[in-house]
Order: sequence, then structure tokens, then C-alpha cells
Amino acid sequence: MNLNMAEEDYMSDSFINVQEDIRPGVPMLRQVREARRKEEKLQEANLKNRQKSLKEEERERRDIGLKNALGCENKGFALLQKMGYKSGQALGKSGDGIVEPIPLNVKTGKSGIGHESLLKRKAEEKLENYRRKVHTRNQDEEKAAEQFRMRLKNKQDEMKLEGDLRRSQRACQQLDTQKSIQVPREAWYWLRPEEETEKEEEEDKEQGEDEYTSEDLSVLEKLQILTSYLREEHLYCIWCGTAYEDKEDLSLNCPGPTSADHD
Repeated sequence: MNLNMAEEDYMSDSFINVQEDIRPGVPMLRQVREARRKEEKLQEANLKNRQKSLKEEERERRDIGLKNALGCENKGFALLQKMGYKSGQALGKSGDGIVEPIPLNVKTGKSGIGHESLLKRKAEEKLENYRRKVHTRNQDEEKAAEQFRMRLKNKQDEMKLEGDLRRSQRACQQLDTQKSIQVPREAWYWLRPEEETEKEEEEDKEQGEDEYTSEDLSVLEKLQILTSYLREEHLYCIWCGTAYEDKEDLSLNCPGPTSADHD
């Protein structure tokens, strides 16, 4: 037995295909399926090649027909010749018509008539809507930028007014002190520590909202009142930074009672 196995080649089927299915009819069924699959692929390829060749032939015939001039065998051309037309002439009684035939536009798609114009119109509407949105967005951005500039300008103007008011309060306190005035005409005429200011605000709230307080005045109103007081009481202009000798000197040499007058 060992002698017989040694005589067989170790690369033979008896060693390699040890698990081969040996049921009756299985190898034949596999061969039939494989042959049928190959045949279907071949038929599909032949069909595609045939369709392609038919389209190419149709296009070639059409191109050849369009390139060649009409001959006498064409009934339409024969009628034109009977009416005096010669090849190469323009159409029309006065000879101002077309010379070349109207070009042929071949429609290859499956869409109906008017579909291309519909797509073109939709594309134009889409483009117009996009332009309108871009225009609206640009307008919104410009409006937002303008509002930001206005807010910034208002903030800067407000900060300038507050600075002018503090400068007027310091000048008022100094000039009042020089005249031995111990108590300002109004509490806010002098620039005092923040603690005292907060204490006065609490007292004003306790007195009630109906009573007049300095909080009812804006920064601009306070500035106008205080600069007027400085001009009348001390003959002093904060914009000039000068205390004048008398009212006549103030009237002649000071441009005016506001900051704009000194620009």
C-alpha cells in the first residue's frame, strides 16, 4: 500500500482535489451555467455594439447629406430651377435672401418640445433670484455698517460731552472756592467723589420720583446750564479756558457759549 502511494505524483488530483464535490450531475450543471452566463454577456455586448454602429451610421449619412449640394433629382430644387434659380444664388425676388440652407439642429434627448426653453427660463429665474439675494444682502450689510458708524459716533459724542461736563465741574468748584463759596448752587455743579454721588442718588430715590432731581437732566442739558453759570457768575468760558475781566470783554473776545462756536 505504501508502495502504491509512493508511485503517485504528489501534485496529482488525488492530493489537490481531496474535497471535490463528486455528486452526480454537479460538474455538468456548473458548466451549463457558466456557458449560459458567457453567452448572455456576449449577446449584451453585441447589442450595444450594434446600437452604437446604427447611430454612427445614421450620423454619418446625415453629415454626408448636409455637405452635398442638392441635385436635379431633388423635386424642390428642380422647381426652383424652373423659376430661374441657379445654384449659389441667394433666394428671393431681389436676391437678398439666404444662400446657405437653414442649419439642422438634431434633437438627441428624450424630452418634449419646449423643454430646453423651460430649462433656460428656470436657469435665468434662478440667476435673477440669486442676484436679488446678493443685492439685498449687500444692502443689509451697508445698513448695518451705517448703523454701527452712527452708534460709534453717538458714543464718541456722548463721551466728549461727559468729558466737557467734568471739566466744567472742576472749573466751577475751583472758581467757587476762590470766591469763598462753600456750597455749590446745585450739588452736581462740583465734581465730587463717587461715594458722595451715590449717596445723593439714594437720597433722591427716597424723596420720590415726582420731585425734581439732577438725574432728570441729560449730560448736554447739565453742560449747557453749567457753562451758562460759569459765564454769568465767573465770566469764564471753558472752551476758551479764560476768565474775562467783564461782560464786555467776554462778549467781544469769546466766539460764543457753545463748543461749536469755537471750532
